[in-house]
Amino acid sequence: MLFTAIVFFITANIFMLCDILNIGIIGSAIIFTVLFIGVNFKPCFGRLEDKKSQAIRSGVAVLEAFLIAATGSVALLFVGIFVIDFGTKGLIINSVIAFLVLALAFWNGIIRIYISARQLGIKWRVIGAACGMIPVVNIIVLMKLIALAKREYKTENEKELVNLARQGDMICKTKYPILLVHGVFFRDFEHFNYWGRIPKELERNGAVIYYGGQQSALSVADSAAELADKIRKTVEESGCEKVNIIAHSKGGLDSRWAISNLGCDRYVASLTTVNTPHRGCKFADYLLSKAGEGLRAKVSGAYNASAKKLGDTEPDFIAAVTDLTASACEKINEQCPDKAGVFYQSIGSRSVKASAGRFPLNLSYLLVDHFDGPNDGLVSVDSMVWGESFREYKPEGSRGISHGDMIDLNRENIDGFDVREAYVELVSQLAKKGY
Repeated sequence: MLFTAIVFFITANIFMLCDILNIGIIGSAIIFTVLFIGVNFKPCFGRLEDKKSQAIRSGVAVLEAFLIAATGSVALLFVGIFVIDFGTKGLIINSVIAFLVLALAFWNGIIRIYISARQLGIKWRVIGAACGMIPVVNIIVLMKLIALAKREYKTENEKELVNLARQGDMICKTKYPILLVHGVFFRDFEHFNYWGRIPKELERNGAVIYYGGQQSALSVADSAAELADKIRKTVEESGCEKVNIIAHSKGGLDSRWAISNLGCDRYVASLTTVNTPHRGCKFADYLLSKAGEGLRAKVSGAYNASAKKLGDTEPDFIAAVTDLTASACEKINEQCPDKAGVFYQSIGSRSVKASAGRFPLNLSYLLVDHFDGPNDGLVSVDSMVWGESFREYKPEGSRGISHGDMIDLNRENIDGFDVREAYVELVSQLAKKGY
């Protein structure tokens, strides 16, 4: 990075430096123009397998070099004005060259991190664009963007080193394949994975992954019927006798129904539910009781129409929401006794305060807290507990771990909670148990 900064600085101020040092400007300009182009294409050496991380690292190196070169250029400008009296014409020529050179360097770096750094999110991308022309503030914001991108690179680099170190161990190679089952109001899309970066991490460590693929909004019984077909097809396709189900939110209820009532216990080795409302949500009872028939019909109609456009055949918003109420889940639990031969366990998390979550869970957190107690923005911790064991991922500080965080919905790196590694640990434990 220091070499890149030196090249940026000399190229930006080649006119003034050649005059001060009394050396030929044409030859120097050619040499440093070539170097400038080179370091912009390859600002740092060393390569990670993850090209995205490499792009982030390169963008950070360019922007850090830009800041050093820009600072040096301003200092040299003051020298030209107050110390050596470089002359107005010379200062103008040098300033124009410096502006163009540094602008090219800046846009090279900022485009790299805007495209590659997930952790900037929409928020910091918008702030960066909005503050770009505000003196001093733009420098402060740029330093924040660099810090976020640099932190992401370091995190991904550390994960890469861990994965390379255990590459031959295949710690997530389970006896039976993993079937990931999504929750309500989502689908398994090809280009937007419901489970974020988790499946790739599991596959890298030996897991074989399949997806539930049920519609986004149906009753538990109807979703379970679709899921049962998928379970049988997965067993047939994989050539294995059974599957390990990892199910998030309502998907856990769908899976339990398929196991208990549709004969899938013979095809399921284990069921791990993630933030599943096994005892329902009292706040859902409240919302349905307060919403008039007209409002329910309007919301349901709008959702069902949208869901059909996204691939659902017969979505039923009201049926899906109703089965998430505490009263409905009490009946579901009576109808879905655990089956012998299936290993049941559960994991969950909690948020800390409304402002710590992402929209819309930051809005629902207080409602759920009022009716159900400590929760992840949608489901109370007490409602998540099922099976032989339950593990709660507890937050550090005021960030908390929300309903969406548990499936890496926002692809966000959270201090004190590595969601990808949590699933690697979970699946590796299934493998050790012989599942």
